[in-house]
Amino acid sequence: MSELINNRENGVSAHRTVRINMLKDIIKELHHGKSVDEVKAKFNQAVGEISVDEISELEQVLMQEEGIPVTEVQRLCSVHAAVFKGSIQDIHRAHQPEEQPGHPVHTFKIENREIDQLVNFKIALHLDKFLKDQGEANRLKLLEDFSLLYDVDKHYSRKENLLFPFLEKYGIYGPTKVMWAVDDGIRIGIKEVKQKLTHFDGHAEIVVELAKRVLKEVTEMIYKEEHILLPMALEKLTEDEWLQIAAQSEEVGYCLIAPDQKWIPARAAEPGAEKGLESSPLQEGYIRMSTGILSVKQLESILNHLPVDLTFIDENDIVRYFSHGKERIFVRTKAVIGRNVQNCHPPQSVHVVDKLLADFKAGVKDEEDFWIPIKDKFVYIRYFAVRDEEGKYLGTLEFTQNIKPIQELTGQKRILSE
Repeated sequence: MSELINNRENGVSAHRTVRINMLKDIIKELHHGKSVDEVKAKFNQAVGEISVDEISELEQVLMQEEGIPVTEVQRLCSVHAAVFKGSIQDIHRAHQPEEQPGHPVHTFKIENREIDQLVNFKIALHLDKFLKDQGEANRLKLLEDFSLLYDVDKHYSRKENLLFPFLEKYGIYGPTKVMWAVDDGIRIGIKEVKQKLTHFDGHAEIVVELAKRVLKEVTEMIYKEEHILLPMALEKLTEDEWLQIAAQSEEVGYCLIAPDQKWIPARAAEPGAEKGLESSPLQEGYIRMSTGILSVKQLESILNHLPVDLTFIDENDIVRYFSHGKERIFVRTKAVIGRNVQNCHPPQSVHVVDKLLADFKAGVKDEEDFWIPIKDKFVYIRYFAVRDEEGKYLGTLEFTQNIKPIQELTGQKRILSE
């Protein structure tokens, strides 16, 4: 009997491998310049229906085995989404908690309805008006629209900082890297449209062309989320993991619309389900250090009161800790704990992270600094190699601070404030 079972499993595995190879060949044909119509015809003839798991595996095979970089898969992403459209197997579940208000998937979907309405009705209408008449009223209305559209940053940030870490636990990396790269492209595109509208030079056609490209990418992202990403996540994640995502979502923020109630699953949540990945309670003991003794509560409170953001990555590039002050500069959620730090950054910046950590581990550098303006802040980001007394590398400390108030200091202050 066991031999029959193994033969059956091997047959299924072999069939799956054949399908993946066929899909890989089709995507490579796109890569080498074949038209979407040519490839789609071959796809329908050779493959037929496709599951979200196979899409996930396809993207990972392209990057890991075929060596196609994330940026190239990103370029192909919209094309092969068009190929897959209408072919993805529907995933039917008797119990569908994601249809309940407050469930993270329900929230993603109601946000997508608002985004779709903004993009394909309101902005589309205002774009047509602007193309015909570049008057001040039409320009300002369009600028207001794209400022509102940038709220998708919160939608994408929840996806990247809450949902992606859980998918990575199940070995799903390809789709997340590709999608994050596309998300960043959309963010950049919205900013470019806003910049061109703010400093309008009279070339309406250029603004409209760029705007339409961004709107097309936003619309395609809605499709990819609802037909590929979210069904895949619903197949993998447990109810407790969805609870953790729901509990941390408000901290990141919502896009255009917020859930009107908290999601309460059919069963009672497990104790500690909403405490994040590292949910074990802190011991109320004391920590003895070379220069003093502090309770765990005192130490955590001290770190959270510092006017800086701290993040520590261990010697294996795993995020182990971040401080949680009142006003963090960059989004951090508990889902990041235990995550590989390379997966916490957009694909286009991972090479910088790798080079920095390699230099720290090799002893080439002990620190590195960056500074960037962000809205009303001037952010100073410092990285330090943490070593023990013998010089052994223990990890990297990220130290982030808004130094704009410090830059504005003049003269001197010698007395207490009133």
